[in-house]
Amino acid sequence: MATNTGRTDQTAARQHSPDPAILDFVARSGFVPPGAAARLERLPGGVSSDIWLVRAGSAAFCVKRALPQLRVAAEWRAPIERNSKEAAWIKAVAGFLPQAVPRLFAEDADAGMIAMEYLPQQSFEGWKAQLQRGHVIASTAAEVARRLVSIHCRFARRPEIEAEFATDAIFHAIRLEPYLLATAGVHRDRAAPLERLAEVTARTKLTLVHGDVSPKNILIGPQGPVFIDAECAWFGDPAFDLAFCLNHLLLKCLWVPEAASRLLIAFDALTNAYLVAVGWEPVDEIDRRTARLLPALLLARVDGKSPVEYLTEERDKDTVRRVARALLENPPDRLAVVRTTWARAINAKDEEPRSYASGT
Repeated sequence: MATNTGRTDQTAARQHSPDPAILDFVARSGFVPPGAAARLERLPGGVSSDIWLVRAGSAAFCVKRALPQLRVAAEWRAPIERNSKEAAWIKAVAGFLPQAVPRLFAEDADAGMIAMEYLPQQSFEGWKAQLQRGHVIASTAAEVARRLVSIHCRFARRPEIEAEFATDAIFHAIRLEPYLLATAGVHRDRAAPLERLAEVTARTKLTLVHGDVSPKNILIGPQGPVFIDAECAWFGDPAFDLAFCLNHLLLKCLWVPEAASRLLIAFDALTNAYLVAVGWEPVDEIDRRTARLLPALLLARVDGKSPVEYLTEERDKDTVRRVARALLENPPDRLAVVRTTWARAINAKDEEPRSYASGT
């Protein structure tokens, strides 16, 4: 018994203490003032990375290191070089929209580590935390959309960006396999549409994609939304970013049922603000691809490798399955169809969408 306790204590100590590689990176970063002692605190929420807050004198910054095996129940491995692509994404966006990303301070591509600006909670609140407490503002959703679509517009159909972010293997390992293909393995009678969606998404090469536009990766600050955790950055289908974000607004209707009507209005605001600004392809085309991806992502967040942690009741999971499976069987051509179907399934008061930018 004493031996087991000792091993447990040692494991806990390792979890709360950075390993020497991180300490070496901090020392080499150049951001620790001479003579100052660096104090490191592990930040929560790192499923795919170790994230540390470093304080040294008046300096404060974050260090992030990619994990080869993600912290989930299923086996889910991914290349650590994704952190170098996150750094590249930050630099690309900072070149024209610096208020939408944290400042990048240092990087070590070989070690899979980056150092970036620390955005304190007093000034930058996670959008997920706001939604969790029912603080749902349509204008915030619209501003998220405007910043996202401006990034997509900026880098659309640019061969040099396509070459820099040719991260198909990373995107497949972190997004297509654990979400769409793993879910196809669970729902064999819906495997064909799920596998087809993975194939269409993989071959659609239009612009620079963030890959993880989730409310947990969006901070609401004094100058608007800030996007973090772009380690899935990829030149591909912008419909994935839009569907990924809208998916969370729908799922949170079950997590915060008293805010369901406001979340649906936020869904409308985000959709309208995004679609009205699309300039690289006909709006109806991205509307269709997003509408068809969205049910697949709904289903993936209950039966894929990365289920959302807040849906714990089987009745809520069954609601997701029922809606998603029906929409996979009869694929929608517009986001309005997904939104209306979802609203009716959860018995929300505000059933009808407010006019989408596609105008059809």
